[in-house]
Amino acid sequence: MKVKHIVYILLVVGIGALIAYRIMSNAEIGQNMDTGPRVTTVSGMILKPQIFKDNIAISGTLEADEQIEIRSEVSGIVESINFKEGSKVTKGQVLLKVNDIELQAQLSKAQTAKKLASENERRAKLLLEKQAISQEEYDIASADYQSATSEADLIAAQLSKTSIRAPFSGTIGLRSISMGTYVTPSTVIAKLVNTDNLKITFSVPEKYASQISMGTVLTFATSDSEEEYKATIYAIDPEVEITTRTLRMRAIADNRENGLYPGAYASVSLPLETIDDALLVPSEALIPVQNGKRIFVYQNGMAKEVDVQIGARTGKVVRVLTNLKPGDTILTYGVMALKDGSPVKVTLEELEPQTNVQ
Repeated sequence: MKVKHIVYILLVVGIGALIAYRIMSNAEIGQNMDTGPRVTTVSGMILKPQIFKDNIAISGTLEADEQIEIRSEVSGIVESINFKEGSKVTKGQVLLKVNDIELQAQLSKAQTAKKLASENERRAKLLLEKQAISQEEYDIASADYQSATSEADLIAAQLSKTSIRAPFSGTIGLRSISMGTYVTPSTVIAKLVNTDNLKITFSVPEKYASQISMGTVLTFATSDSEEEYKATIYAIDPEVEITTRTLRMRAIADNRENGLYPGAYASVSLPLETIDDALLVPSEALIPVQNGKRIFVYQNGMAKEVDVQIGARTGKVVRVLTNLKPGDTILTYGVMALKDGSPVKVTLEELEPQTNVQ
């Protein structure tokens, strides 16, 4: 019997201990629930004005400053070729000579007729002074002389065209004719290109047109090189293309070192404006709402909602235009679960200087 009593006593004591433990646990839970709302730890940054270079990235094409197809203005057999393919030539240099035997003969004949017409005109003038012939007869002799002179000049001009000269200095390309080839004005002999300067033609969306002017210096790179080059805008179309809503522009770059080739693709970075006091926030800090964007600002230990308008953006940051000022602490990361008035603890971070390339 005594053993049974001892077992009952131990059982009662164990049940009492369990009840006491549950009472104490419930009391602790109640205390925790009475401590108030949970404090969320988020990242933030203090807004500071920054220099912000707003650029636009567009594609362009490199073109030679001057480029033509060399052709002969007269038809004939090629008598001599006076250039090497791929070589430099100077303005006025004779590149090609077309056989001119027939034209030489025609010129000789025309000059003889001119000489005879000149002598007839001289004699008619003397006779007119002596009133031996009429004014009409002298006018006929004078007209014959002028006609013979024009004919000789015409043949001389055609004769001069048998020597094809370089219209400007540059590099001549591969030739498509040989000695003895019969050339006509439609025959392409070779291409002549001046690559000391290269043009870059590109189109800019019309919304940026007012931010670009003559003399703007841009940078560009090509697909075959990591080097960055500079060019200066020297021509802008007077109207926007209706179909594309873009404005065509042209810049020129120095290529005297011959590091660039016409026809190559160019990736252009065009500066729009430089803002000395831009307020920039990380893209993650912005919360999209129905009428725009919203951001949380840290005030008195709590998160406060602020509606903002934004401007240019990069892949990482956005320029904020309204309702923020230097010195404001904005909440950047961990904001999606916040509500207006939520208590927060802020870990401050710094934002690196940015350059916008759209």
